[in-house]
Amino acid sequence: MIEKLRNCFDEMVVYKDLRKSNFFSALSLPSFMRDWLLKKFEDENGQFDTEEVLQFVKTYLPRKDDWISIKNRVVMESERVRFLAKISVEISVEKKQVHFALPDYGLIFKDTIVEEDVWDSCKEDLLHGETWGMVELGYRSPEEADIAFSLEPSNSSTAKGSNKGKIKLTAFKPFCPYTLDTEYYKDARVEFSTSEWIDIMLGAVDYNASGYADEETKLTMLTRLLPFVEKRLNLIELAPKGTGKSYLFGRVSRFGALPTDSKISRATLFYNKTKHTEGLVANSDFVVLDEIQTIQFGDVDEMRTVLKAYLESGIIKIDSYERAADAGFILCGNIRKEIMDDGGFSNMFEELPKSFHESALIDRFHGFIKGWNIPRMNEDLKISDWALNSEYFCSIMHELRDDMSYRAIVDEIIEVPEAADTRDTEAVKRIATAYLKLLFPNARKPGDISADEFKRYCLGRARKMRDTIKYQLGILDSEYKGKDMPMFGIREV
Repeated sequence: MIEKLRNCFDEMVVYKDLRKSNFFSALSLPSFMRDWLLKKFEDENGQFDTEEVLQFVKTYLPRKDDWISIKNRVVMESERVRFLAKISVEISVEKKQVHFALPDYGLIFKDTIVEEDVWDSCKEDLLHGETWGMVELGYRSPEEADIAFSLEPSNSSTAKGSNKGKIKLTAFKPFCPYTLDTEYYKDARVEFSTSEWIDIMLGAVDYNASGYADEETKLTMLTRLLPFVEKRLNLIELAPKGTGKSYLFGRVSRFGALPTDSKISRATLFYNKTKHTEGLVANSDFVVLDEIQTIQFGDVDEMRTVLKAYLESGIIKIDSYERAADAGFILCGNIRKEIMDDGGFSNMFEELPKSFHESALIDRFHGFIKGWNIPRMNEDLKISDWALNSEYFCSIMHELRDDMSYRAIVDEIIEVPEAADTRDTEAVKRIATAYLKLLFPNARKPGDISADEFKRYCLGRARKMRDTIKYQLGILDSEYKGKDMPMFGIREV
């Protein structure tokens, strides 16, 4: 299979050696960054020069602690400094200016400027929310600002000298060094069996498929990827400690967000009214609240109200601010052994904080991941072989979120019974669509997947994930007790 993988995906395959080498783990790099470096420096045999990589990391991947030094070089020594960073932009309507922020280093919009010529050259890469890339920073002094200001007729009424020095973006090159061809990716799936494809996806996110006992444990692990590929898919996972929740959600994809602060505010997640800045939900494919038992909300009632509205409609509305977003929500927490051993039939949601003990909120989560079916992380589960580049794989997942053809296939295949609950129907269809994208990306029409495969890998699993939510709602609220899941069928197509 490895030879076939390399032949099909060529340079998008890298050699990952997580079992024997601690080199990259010592650098504390996320998987997408590590695989980007591997792609850049590995030869055809998977070998790379350690010193060469270290020099690149030292030069272009500064730590947060290095920011003062970078700022000194830019502001005080008038250097141009280049490095890889996550960047976002904001357009000021009042001043007709573009500003940028580097959130990982605390550089905010009010201290920056993107001048017109630079904006014209790189705006296509920066107009789509937060993105990674090679930034080049310089300094625009107050004197330069005044000159630029005096050439702008519309601002002549403002006193000269009112402009302050700014850190300016002098160049930007997007992180993704290649053009993503999703159609090629879809076509390549045909070359592999379903079991082979499952193993390929595990390798893409750093796991060794042969370390898993059976297909069910592999598929439960891959269930964590569903929000990577489907918009506004909301899941709850309870699992024993050490099963890799934080790693997969926080370090594999550059498109997700896993806040590390135990105190979460509405401003952090949705919108900061004071600073007029958007939160994680507006700029991410998914937001994960990990260690949910320990998370504290500043204003519980406010957070619950905003969260319920967003989970239902996909609209963030806070005072006069309103916008649509696509981020899914994942709640992750640990589970006690006695509840886990009960197989999901006792009150699992008592493991969640009291702020989530509301049926109307829980009902808006589409499915439940039984994390106890995922083995505790061990050395046998670490990839040590050729595998799909994590950065490439997660970028493809990100692109497939916009592909509505899969949902059209699901709508055509699934037969919904009369009087089926709307939330149950939407949850099952959304999860089934995500599974179809993950496991059968080659499907372009209903006939491209057999009824047996669709039932086994998409509909059946989606129904079970929603059924767990439904059962737990019955424990939580008597209004839901005894309400069975609709008996979804499969149409002849």
